[in-house]
Amino acid sequence: MALKLYNTLSGRLEKFVPLGDTVRIYTCGLTVQSEPHVGHIRAALVRDILMRWLNHLDYKVVALENFTDVDDKIIEKQKEFQKDWRLIAQEHIDTYLWSCDKLNIKRANFYPRASQHMEEIISLVQRLVEKGYAYEKNGDVYFRVRKFPDYGKLSKKSIDDLMAGARIAPTELKEDPLDFALWKAAKPDEPFWLSPWGKGRPGWHIECSAMSMHHLGDTFDIHTGGEDLVFPHHENEIAQSMAATGKHFAKYWLHNGWVTLTGEKMSKSTGHYSPVVEVLGRYSGNVIRMYMLKTHYRKQLEYAEARLDEARAAYATIKTYLDKHEEMPELAEPLMLSEFTEAMDDDLNTSRALGIIYELIKKGHETDNPEITASVKYYFSLLGFVVEEKAVLEPYAEVITIMRDVEEKLHKEKEKDILNDIKIDFYERVTKMKDVRELSNRIIGLLLDIRNRFRKEKKYDFADYIRQRLMDNGIVIDDESIDKSTFRLEAK
Repeated sequence: MALKLYNTLSGRLEKFVPLGDTVRIYTCGLTVQSEPHVGHIRAALVRDILMRWLNHLDYKVVALENFTDVDDKIIEKQKEFQKDWRLIAQEHIDTYLWSCDKLNIKRANFYPRASQHMEEIISLVQRLVEKGYAYEKNGDVYFRVRKFPDYGKLSKKSIDDLMAGARIAPTELKEDPLDFALWKAAKPDEPFWLSPWGKGRPGWHIECSAMSMHHLGDTFDIHTGGEDLVFPHHENEIAQSMAATGKHFAKYWLHNGWVTLTGEKMSKSTGHYSPVVEVLGRYSGNVIRMYMLKTHYRKQLEYAEARLDEARAAYATIKTYLDKHEEMPELAEPLMLSEFTEAMDDDLNTSRALGIIYELIKKGHETDNPEITASVKYYFSLLGFVVEEKAVLEPYAEVITIMRDVEEKLHKEKEKDILNDIKIDFYERVTKMKDVRELSNRIIGLLLDIRNRFRKEKKYDFADYIRQRLMDNGIVIDDESIDKSTFRLEAK
């Protein structure tokens, strides 16, 4: 069975046939006006799984995931917080990438930003004006929707249906209520760029077309994103891109289902969402990955603590099995490979693939076959889970957990300087180790240094948090001075 993907454009499963030697993927990423939530991570995880499976099938892959850093919502945040829009964007980009790393989500090859592609955006708008698909009104430039005959093909919407709810705002000078903005004239106290139509900035939709075509070409293999982007964003991308080039835009369109909270879509604009940093404070990246992969990517996924607790138990089943069966031979081929491949080739059915892992574990409990353990580990890694080595982690699990929690708390409380110092200091301490058994003491020493730094800065709440976490695990701190502390172990 060859890989089949559900293509929103055709509304059916299609055999995947790449356009060339390298599979080119574009993912609609964040509009970075606020912190990322769980729904954003799901979209990134779909790209991650797609990339991993294509790599497994020996395809070369180039993936882009954009950041929309020029947008009405970011400008509103700039006015609200009296903070430069570039700083707002960078802060949330940093948080997003940090969160993705925690889930072991593969980095895209490029993360283009709208603000870095203004020349390409303006050039694309000019092409559309020259071809008669766009027109200028008082510094704004609009796309003529009716001139593009296939408009609505992706979303399965007709022009008549769209006209029923279309309106022209009092400040707009559109020829038709359906037309959408490609370029917006600058307003006071807003960022702007010089263009043939005066000072202004791009509309949302044109940004993605310009960035994707600049890096991947006029036509590329796969476009991914959340199902909420099908209309109008992706519909408009197709219209303006094909109008400009006369070529097909993306061959396959993959859309993941929403992550819902109490039955409603997570949304930054409504404030109805769970920040991923907060979730990572309670659950590991492996557990969150498990929670998401248990449900097929096209289905809606309800966010609830109970669902994450179920995922934690499911992850623990696999982790415990791997810890108890350490003998793993080299495999010529993992067991049940055809079944696993069939599941993943069926539109990346991770839920079925996980079922095969649990089936192998069941067989492993019935017979002491080291090939089963090796196969479980192989598939577990293939799905992007970080396989923790028992020999290193088990004796020091408690202090490692404390270190992870402190790091997450530092990130949440925006202690970036200390966070960066930790990474450098920890690397230096670990590389100086002569024996892995020194790991626990090295981590505790680092925690004491962090605590003393907070004591010096009179941030006693954080200092007390570290002390209490260590005491809860039988590690007692003795303060000799503001700069020096020692520890001793007591029975819990």
